[in-house]
Amino acid sequence: MLRIACFALVLVAMVSPVFAADEWISLFDGKSLDGWKVSENPGSFKVVDGTIVCNGPRAHAFYTGPVRGGNFKNFELKAEVLTAPGTNSGIYFHTKFQDTGFPKQGYEVQINNTQKAHGDYYEFKKTGSLYSVRNQYKAIVNDNEWFSMHIIVRGKHIQVRVNDAITVDYTEPAKVVRSDERAGRFLSSGTFALQGHDPESKASFRNIMVKPLADDLPADVDGPVPAEEPYPELLKHHMGHFPVIDLHSHLKGGLTVEDVLVLSRNTGINYGIAPNCGIGFPITDDKGIREYVAAMKGKPVFLGMQAEGREWVKAFSAEAVAQFDYVFTDSMTFTDDRTGKRTRLWVDGEFEVGDKQQFMDMLVTKIQGIVSNEPIDIYVNATFLPKPIEAEYDTLWTKERMQKVVDALAKSGVAMEISARYKIPSAAFIKLAKEAGVKFTFGTNNAGKDDLRVPEYCLQMVKECGLTNKDLFIPSPDRVKPILRKGLPK
Repeated sequence: MLRIACFALVLVAMVSPVFAADEWISLFDGKSLDGWKVSENPGSFKVVDGTIVCNGPRAHAFYTGPVRGGNFKNFELKAEVLTAPGTNSGIYFHTKFQDTGFPKQGYEVQINNTQKAHGDYYEFKKTGSLYSVRNQYKAIVNDNEWFSMHIIVRGKHIQVRVNDAITVDYTEPAKVVRSDERAGRFLSSGTFALQGHDPESKASFRNIMVKPLADDLPADVDGPVPAEEPYPELLKHHMGHFPVIDLHSHLKGGLTVEDVLVLSRNTGINYGIAPNCGIGFPITDDKGIREYVAAMKGKPVFLGMQAEGREWVKAFSAEAVAQFDYVFTDSMTFTDDRTGKRTRLWVDGEFEVGDKQQFMDMLVTKIQGIVSNEPIDIYVNATFLPKPIEAEYDTLWTKERMQKVVDALAKSGVAMEISARYKIPSAAFIKLAKEAGVKFTFGTNNAGKDDLRVPEYCLQMVKECGLTNKDLFIPSPDRVKPILRKGLPK
């Protein structure tokens, strides 16, 4: 009996490799799919030139090899990924093999740089998203270029890095709330899976490595694990495929890029950071644009340009402006036709209302000219009125005046901001613009650290006006920007 037992132990040792703790271990031999089991359409996964390539009808390759018996709780996973244009793929963890369909258990880290629409379904989530829980909408890596993905799970803490940039830093609460569609999206334990989404999608993987960690590790976060999701309404939007993106934030009052990124990772809100650009502002020329864009390279935020005054079109070249993801301006600065003076509507003593109806007609004409002639993506601080008449907003913004602005926006393809700071436009204005096909953005327009927060008014208008993800403007790298399409006015 002793001999049999010893023989059994030797046999187990021969077929079950022992790996040291905290050791990086390859999950792919570079030659075959040994250790991987493909579901649904096995031909969609092949090994080509030392890489796993998924290209074909929907399929998933699940790791079933000897490392930890394909069952991981705490770990670090690294892989290098290459995508073709239009690729939609992903890496699952804490999942298990299933014959058909998308894995229902565990989390997916999204891989998608340029794919957007799939039939009537619009896919905005980009590479590095923790799918439908913490979504990333800015593509920070390019198709046809290898990039690294690093996924870390310790206790209830999940972190995702793309080329060393942190895109997810999420602590799963003790009480997990998920939609019926996402019922299995929570931490447990399980294996990894590579996603093949559809025939038009092609992704390649290499250097797939895991570092198994002890199962009893605590979450490496400051303070206790939260009892509940701290931002439940935002989570509902994430799970409902509705992007919450604040495209009008500023680094003012001591606010840094890292402050914005920490807030983004905590709430799931994505941000666009916009410097003020124009005569007398922080960026005044092409050199300033180039320096700003270079400093922000690789950071998971959109780069916006706040074009100041009507003079901005003469201060910059089209090529420099096109380096921004989007450009916005407002109608708060213009030359008053009645006095010939440069007017700033938010500065006491720099504007004259005079006859209210005459002022409103002039303002509408200015707005029409700005959105029709200036090569912008977004009209912000939309429908702003100066303090002496702001209480008469609903009376002065008549249906006729609203319609003129909406028509100009729709004709020019310019989106309209819903401002969390000023709580404008009104629901009536938004509904009229929605009917005309105008797109919308959200903007905090913060003055410093303390007022960059959840854009409550914007979310209120989403409900009240029935906005969907198809009503939103989202910058994309493959878009023909207005500055290149229209050029600068002469």
